[in-house]
Amino acid sequence: MFTLITAGLAPVFALLSFFYLKDEYELEPVYAIFRTFLYGALLVFPIMFIQYAFVEEGLAQSPFIRSYLLYGLLEEFFKWFIFLFTTYKYSKFSNVYDGIVYGVSISLGFATIENLLYLFAHGIEYAFSRAIFPVSSHALFGVIMGYYMGRAKFKSNRSSFHLLLAFFIPVLLHGTYDFILVTVTRAWVYCLVPFMIALWLYSLRKVKKANEYSKIHKLEL
Repeated sequence: MFTLITAGLAPVFALLSFFYLKDEYELEPVYAIFRTFLYGALLVFPIMFIQYAFVEEGLAQSPFIRSYLLYGLLEEFFKWFIFLFTTYKYSKFSNVYDGIVYGVSISLGFATIENLLYLFAHGIEYAFSRAIFPVSSHALFGVIMGYYMGRAKFKSNRSSFHLLLAFFIPVLLHGTYDFILVTVTRAWVYCLVPFMIALWLYSLRKVKKANEYSKIHKLEL
């Protein structure tokens, strides 16, 4: 039991620490990170209930609709909603990069519970692949959502547009991730690995740009 929990938590805290320490200007308080992490963790249960209800009723079960609506749209909407109506208003949210930190925290809170439930059901032998693919992808969706949330809040004359991007792009990427898993039954890894590499490169570019915007914001203060 202890080994399984450790295997489930290790990639979460490694990813959270990685993006937390990428902040080049001012680290966020740990209690604020923990709070957003809990928000994300608590989201798992209502989302799983809704997804279970759809499955039981036989609704939205085609590969495309299930991937983009039942998983991508539903999960990213709840993350975006909780981010917008709680974290977005934090006084500690003081520059663009902070959006990435909080976005990753919410997403990894969700991924933690989802990952532990999966490992309890299927076994520790899936811990490595889960760390590389679903846990990492949730973190990267959080990077992208948080980046555009930060752009919306600070020095943007297109706040509504950036808030929309903070929602739409993670939904599209999340849906594509699940669509690959659902439709490519053989050698899915050959499709998913290039997708994950591209997702990492895109996300790290947003990390760099967020730090640049944060630097500009600090110089203007």
